[in-house]
Amino acid sequence: MARAQETFNKKEKEKKRLKKREDKLKKKLERKANAEKPSSLEDMLVYVDANGQLTDTPPDPSQRVKVDAESIVIGIPKKEDRDEEEVDPIRTGKVSFFDSSKGFGFIIDAVSGDKHFVHVSGLIDEIMENDKVTFELERGQKGMNAVRVSKQ
Repeated sequence: MARAQETFNKKEKEKKRLKKREDKLKKKLERKANAEKPSSLEDMLVYVDANGQLTDTPPDPSQRVKVDAESIVIGIPKKEDRDEEEVDPIRTGKVSFFDSSKGFGFIIDAVSGDKHFVHVSGLIDEIMENDKVTFELERGQKGMNAVRVSKQ
């Protein structure tokens, strides 16, 4: 009967694997022996200072800030509580691109410089590129759309 072929290369790989395992075990035992164990709960506590940094010294009680839990608002403010961004709903702008065969284009707002999508269904007058127009904004599926668009 033939024995399993054990080549020189296999023996070397096995020796390396066993040596690696032994070194790992030695390092583990060395770390355990040199580890500094905290003696009490106080040594294990970490505090956060006024700047948000972690520190081992407790904060000064005289600098404590009293927060009223009732004043904390969680959630989105209601529409009537928010400041009204737009006073005048009618905006002015310039048509940067309009494809009449496809029926859509883009208008650049004169005040903010934002680009707004415009569809042929939102037009009052026919428009072409570089026309100065007035329009209103409505929320669409992918952002704000220009509607009720007319030439100036």
